[in-house]
Amino acid sequence: MHAFAITEFGHLWLFFLLVAGIIILPGMDMAYVMASSLTGGRRSGMSAVSGVVAGGAVHVVVGVLGVGILLKTFPGAFNAMLLAGAAYIAWIGWQLISGAAPLGEVRPGSSVTLSTNFRRGAVSCLLNPKAYLFMLAIFPQFLRPEYGSILMQAVVMGLIICLTQLSVYGAIALGASGLRVWLRGNPQAQVRLGQTIGTLLILTALWTAWQSWN
Repeated sequence: MHAFAITEFGHLWLFFLLVAGIIILPGMDMAYVMASSLTGGRRSGMSAVSGVVAGGAVHVVVGVLGVGILLKTFPGAFNAMLLAGAAYIAWIGWQLISGAAPLGEVRPGSSVTLSTNFRRGAVSCLLNPKAYLFMLAIFPQFLRPEYGSILMQAVVMGLIICLTQLSVYGAIALGASGLRVWLRGNPQAQVRLGQTIGTLLILTALWTAWQSWN
């Protein structure tokens, strides 16, 4: 029983602040959650959030297993993943631009299921190499053998990451879905908004690709 106990929790508050600061910064995950909620409503937005949280849980496992070391040791792997993530987000953005329509209209083949939103959210998160580097650079610094079970510390820190993602991105999804309801009375504004969100996703992808080039 004592083998899985944690004797000190003070350092986890600093970890939470670091995680919250990183998640609050706008990025590909946040942009995709907002796009999903604006185009598909609250359920679509929350399914995207669930996908991102699931991807975050995988990041924790990968970080604990030390795969992040591989990405840091071989910069080519980092750049390849960065470009893959950028291309994926750009593709979603182009779909929004080319298929923009008033909310409530369903064009043939244009509907996106909740499972698809979940999968895209997870892939968006998993293709973010910065998360792996965060797990390599920050995560190990808070795993202290003198504070008790390393396994339980990793589990608690993983829960902190997932719950913070759920809180921040969930609030964005709910807020964006409220805006979606307000926009129902202005079809033209809805189309322009879909095109704008798609453009922002593409710009985010280009910025990410530029970072990879540099």
